[in-house]
Amino acid sequence: MQKVIKKVVGIDVSQKTLDVQMGMFYDSLESILFTHRVLANNEKGFERILELCIKDLGGLDNVEFVMEATGVYHEKLAYYLCAKGLKVSIVLPNKISNYMRTLVTKTITDKTCAEALTRFGLERNLDYWSPPKKVYKELRRLVRERDQIVLERSGVKNQLHAEKASKDPLERTVARLEERINFLNSQEKEIKTDIDLIISRDGVLDHEVKLMTSAPGVGVLTAVTILAETNGFELIKNKKQLVSYAGLDVREKSSGTSVRGKARISKKGNKYLRKAMHLPALTAIKWNENYKAVYARQTQKHGIKMKSVVAVQRRLLELTYILFKTQTAYDKDYEKKVAHQKDNALHRLAQDCL
Repeated sequence: MQKVIKKVVGIDVSQKTLDVQMGMFYDSLESILFTHRVLANNEKGFERILELCIKDLGGLDNVEFVMEATGVYHEKLAYYLCAKGLKVSIVLPNKISNYMRTLVTKTITDKTCAEALTRFGLERNLDYWSPPKKVYKELRRLVRERDQIVLERSGVKNQLHAEKASKDPLERTVARLEERINFLNSQEKEIKTDIDLIISRDGVLDHEVKLMTSAPGVGVLTAVTILAETNGFELIKNKKQLVSYAGLDVREKSSGTSVRGKARISKKGNKYLRKAMHLPALTAIKWNENYKAVYARQTQKHGIKMKSVVAVQRRLLELTYILFKTQTAYDKDYEKKVAHQKDNALHRLAQDCL
């Protein structure tokens, strides 16, 4: 008799429905899919999923629930399952879309997506999702709200510029656009006040932000964005994973002697993190000697200024992670001190050998 190694429930989430697909992986390295259902995306549907698991999977022990991150529609189900003490994995959409290209089935429907999620969960060892801390969840909503306001304000400013530059601009239109800009400015100010209030109420968070803002060019909004988007680096195990999560990892396409694609960042990650690192990188390049030197070396190497800026973005993001994990403030002379310690160690070693 075959032994069941893994039980997975893949769930394709939409606004109103849940496509649920169950599967098992056996010690013979064979996987079987069964029990597909379309349920409502509400609490009754959530309860029905658990009933089906008990009926068709023999219980809820060691069952893994895998779903795709679909805006906010998956959140209620994820929170519900975690509250029950169940194992939940949330996969980025690009990972599933890339995985589906490797399957025989090329038709993309809610059902095939649920099947792909189930197979993906059966074949991979996925990290389990846990609800973000309340403070990080609040901050993420605020920084994303501010980002939308900044985008909207930029569009209104472009409209205002175009109106003023036109022949015979309409005074009432100009007045309305200026009024809208002032309103958006006031909303952004309110959001910053809310963020500052949340930080001041939490001593641990306040300390974390102070450590991260000791890095060159990193301000409070940047530090808060990084913490909010990574849930306090909870699922980040190393610098490489953080860079990949932000989509700042380098992808290169080459094969043989004929295919030589340009190396470029993947952009397959959290766009808010990438965006948050742009201005800090420019500030660090302008005012910090260490990052100014990094930028100069990179530019001299390949001659592409934007590529050099991205390299600084990547280093700054890694630095914030190191400061957070080691609970230390930034020391601009750290590299010189390390080099000095190495020189002293080599000098002592040479003296001992004499």
